[in-house]
Amino acid sequence: MLFREDSEKSLDSQGIPVRLESTILIGFSVKRPWGKVPNGIFGLVARWVVISLLLWRIFSGFAHNGVEPTFLDSRGLTMHRSSRFQLFIVALISVVATIWVKSADAESPPVLLQMIRDDSVHEELGLSPEQIESVRQALTKVDPRWFRARNMQPQEHPVEIAKLTQMLQSDLDSILDSGQLGRLNQLQCQALGTRMFVRDEVIAQLKLTPAALASLKETFAKTDSDAAALQTQIVKKEITAADGNRQIEKLKTEEQTKVSKMLSDAQLQSVSKFTGEPFQFSQVKRTYPLGTPLETKGVKWIQGGPLKLEDLRGKVVAVHFYAYQCINCQRNLPHYTAWHKDYEKDGLVIIGIQTPETASERNFESVSQAAEAEGIPYPLLLDAESTNWQAWSNTMWPTVYLIDRKGFIRRWYQGELNWEGNNGEKDFRESIELLLSETSD
Repeated sequence: MLFREDSEKSLDSQGIPVRLESTILIGFSVKRPWGKVPNGIFGLVARWVVISLLLWRIFSGFAHNGVEPTFLDSRGLTMHRSSRFQLFIVALISVVATIWVKSADAESPPVLLQMIRDDSVHEELGLSPEQIESVRQALTKVDPRWFRARNMQPQEHPVEIAKLTQMLQSDLDSILDSGQLGRLNQLQCQALGTRMFVRDEVIAQLKLTPAALASLKETFAKTDSDAAALQTQIVKKEITAADGNRQIEKLKTEEQTKVSKMLSDAQLQSVSKFTGEPFQFSQVKRTYPLGTPLETKGVKWIQGGPLKLEDLRGKVVAVHFYAYQCINCQRNLPHYTAWHKDYEKDGLVIIGIQTPETASERNFESVSQAAEAEGIPYPLLLDAESTNWQAWSNTMWPTVYLIDRKGFIRRWYQGELNWEGNNGEKDFRESIELLLSETSD
């Protein structure tokens, strides 16, 4: 998963910052057609050789007058002119391509995307109301893509996250002053924890060698792989969530210990230059995107609409996707109706989106009659062309999202809330009550 709840983060006993994400450590690497290539100077050379050989093979077909390109002429003394030209082109393109490939290998959890939306971070940076609104406008450009990115293929996901982070950083450069940008950079380093050591400015300042950097990345990759395996075990219920999270915390501690041993005392003492004063990330509440605006194409409101999420700021909103013939969806519907009954007066708005899974679920009359028979009292729309389903990048029925008074997603759930004794409905109620207790100021 892309998004994780955060817990308290600070410097550990060895001065190594603890990362923002507490559930899983995410390290990104882009898969290449030729497989895994080492990092550092050896990795650059390996990439250059591979790309050069491929390009030479391509350009060898362009020899003038049918002469096979060769480095030496027939006497074994000089290069042919066509070969010189081809070699120059190959070298030029391969250098550019090698640099591009290397840059795409960057590892970067989405800490900037996560933290910049939270009130506590705004307060730490000293943002004015005008700056906060400008940040929100910047988020409207990246958040829909960020939310959809959670379902991308592993090789595509990090590339998209890097693009969105760059887009957001570019906007922030024009919104924040130099002092605010400096502190934001420190917060990112704190949030990244051990992963801060692969940031360009940290590598340069600490004078990390290619070998040291390669060792760090290898350590991070191992932690990520082990953590992902534990997450899979949790999902498959091979281990309990509590046990899995304990093991993941142990992995993080082990990673911090390994990193501290890789760095010199002088390098470790320099960490505070990048992190600044410790920030309590336990204050951070918002780490998920803004709720995706409701699409209008192919949509027909069954009752209570039309509504726009942007017009519901100040309200807590639950958006649920269902198909009326889906048995799992049917079992969730009474919960939504109960939430409406219990919390509407306090500011909860529920919106049901019926996205068809079968042909009959595209029929307006059939969907309307099913809603009436179910006694659904809140606004409903028929998403006949699945435009909202696609915009929210859903993958299964039913799915429900909880949006706070400022329009940010705070929680979501896929499947039956109380499946096999799960406490999903109870947990959602607690979240609803928590969000209703928050102000929209």
